[in-house]
Amino acid sequence: MIRKRKKLSSPQIILLGFGAVILLGSLLLMLPFATRDGRGAPLSDALFTATSAVCVTGLVVRDTATYWSGFGQGVLLALIQVGGMGVVTFAVLLGLTTGQKISLKQRGLMQDAISAHRLGGILRLTGFILTMTAAFELTGAALLSLVFCREFGFWRGLWYGLFHGVSAFCNAGFDLMGVWAPYSSLTSFVSHPAVNLVIMMLIVTGGIGFLTWDDIRTNRLRFRRYRMQTKVVLVTSALLLVLPAAYFFCFEFQGLPPAERAWGVVFQSVTARTAGFNTIDFNALSEGGVGVMILLMLTGGAPGSTAGGMKVTTLAVMVSTAFAIFRRQEDTHFFGRRVDEDTVRSAMAILTLYLTLFFFGGLLISRAEGLPLLTCLFETASAVGTVGVTMGITPQLGQLSRCVLILLMFCGRVGALTLVFAALSESRGSGARLPKEKLIVG
Repeated sequence: MIRKRKKLSSPQIILLGFGAVILLGSLLLMLPFATRDGRGAPLSDALFTATSAVCVTGLVVRDTATYWSGFGQGVLLALIQVGGMGVVTFAVLLGLTTGQKISLKQRGLMQDAISAHRLGGILRLTGFILTMTAAFELTGAALLSLVFCREFGFWRGLWYGLFHGVSAFCNAGFDLMGVWAPYSSLTSFVSHPAVNLVIMMLIVTGGIGFLTWDDIRTNRLRFRRYRMQTKVVLVTSALLLVLPAAYFFCFEFQGLPPAERAWGVVFQSVTARTAGFNTIDFNALSEGGVGVMILLMLTGGAPGSTAGGMKVTTLAVMVSTAFAIFRRQEDTHFFGRRVDEDTVRSAMAILTLYLTLFFFGGLLISRAEGLPLLTCLFETASAVGTVGVTMGITPQLGQLSRCVLILLMFCGRVGALTLVFAALSESRGSGARLPKEKLIVG
């Protein structure tokens, strides 16, 4: 009896695509000329770094500037670019540049990868994504180069500008400032207006999502004409920028000079949800500040963006659902539009998955390493939210803890639901509904 070959589902293809790129990146980073000492990176270091780059996280076990050679840094930049745009988007780009015809199945896969509303016009949207990505990254690189060329020389400054421009827009958090102090990130530029503004601009533009930018391009500044999703993304993102910045300014970093403190609190509010750069040492945070950072990291950016996390729309749906229940309203709604029940159920599932991965990952690392639970939860939130900020423990972690972070980074980038759907794609319901019975909650 001949069995028919099972076709891979879209979630499975996305999963395998990211896995293949991570594997290729790991092999390239293990080459002798990928490191400055000419020995190549061990498998554990190469795999962790490649996963962090493709998943645009920014957690590292080796300082990017001092450990990796020019070739190694170039590999990391390529992995960040592919991971930020999405493996499927990059594959479509290669297909378009080589003149290949994009099939209906490939268009459907692209729709799933970027969370597009409809299949129609998907190639036009892909072209817009590529154009916008190039425009923002090159503009950011040029502006940063004006600063870095003065600091590091012309050619090195150009490379630093390009690297940090791509890393910031892709919300990766990788940096080359370890030449001053290993793992120092952007602490030397804590009060530098140009560097702060450009990096924050790139983080925000990459984090609010390509679909949001497409809506803005279509409707300009006419807010009333935006789709409900665009309105929710913009309003929620604005609140998650302003409110944490106000908290940090009132209660954290009290010992810093006024200028450094003002720039620092705004920058941390922007970078905490997605990017992974830091201009202030996070070990100076109080436990309350660490808690706020964890919430921001778990939230992440918008759907269809370069950012990870459970997404701002998930948080907005859950908060709106809670308020609807408090008011004894039947439906969740935003801006005069009702949210369908399937979306609410999906948001609930995503929240549950992220909280489970975050907590049990932190608990496992805490037990394995003998470290405080809150510190470990900070690292796992950073990993599953693909943020990349750290309290300095990642380079010292053992192999088991590194494996936990690798798994969390992968889950955070491909999406928890994508992972579940890839594993359970063949599951089918029976169609029958079970008898209903009351269950008391609360």
